[in-house]
Amino acid sequence: MIINERMEIRSHQEIADRIFEMTLKGELVSFIQKPGQFVHVKVSDSYAPLLRRPISISHYSKEKGEMVLLYRSDGEGTALLSKKQPGDSVQVLGPLGNGFNPDIAAKGKRVLLAGGGIGVPPLFGLAMELNKRSIDTVSVLGFQNRDDVFYEDAFQKESRTIVATADGSYGTEGFITDAINDYELDFDILFACGPTPMLSALKKQFSDKEVYLSLEERMGCGIGACFACVCHVPDSPSGYVKICSDGPVFKAEEVVI
Repeated sequence: MIINERMEIRSHQEIADRIFEMTLKGELVSFIQKPGQFVHVKVSDSYAPLLRRPISISHYSKEKGEMVLLYRSDGEGTALLSKKQPGDSVQVLGPLGNGFNPDIAAKGKRVLLAGGGIGVPPLFGLAMELNKRSIDTVSVLGFQNRDDVFYEDAFQKESRTIVATADGSYGTEGFITDAINDYELDFDILFACGPTPMLSALKKQFSDKEVYLSLEERMGCGIGACFACVCHVPDSPSGYVKICSDGPVFKAEEVVI
């Protein structure tokens, strides 16, 4: 069930360079089904910006009726959102999309989580679910530099965690694929979220594994009506899926990236 609700901001803080953590409280939380789902947030009470902003749900507590969103302030809309204070409220549509399915990772399977930049947040909720099920999990988090790193300590509580930075200023130098190779990580299932070049590289390198990708894309409506976030499917130039409603999570071989 999708609802449109005005949610109270319980806490809001900058936790890394232009990365904000916002905790929202409301009835919407009770309808979240899987890690990796997202919401559409109206960042202003005026007519501008017109479109809502899609933001991944990092994690949530149905008992408290609270969910945590992590987002990067890098445009007009998110800059406005970053000014909101605890006690304010925002209009939120959700929960949206089909997220990660933790049931895929049966006991005995080794799972790798790979998150790049703002693709890290939805994987945290998944890490929590896998930890509850005692699944052998390693998380590799990729950032541009030291100032961009966030949630390392939180991930360490849920799984073995490795951080890579492109400039080598923190953790392993290089990209996520470099860290996976450097540490000789072996796994059966890969769940990944991040920039398209990162997902494409993972799909190509680990074509012999079971790989699930959460795609990032600009979204107009969030419910599959506007066709702004389509992605082609293999062997069918005219065929496509809608990332917001069919995804954002797909098995790697289901999409062309």
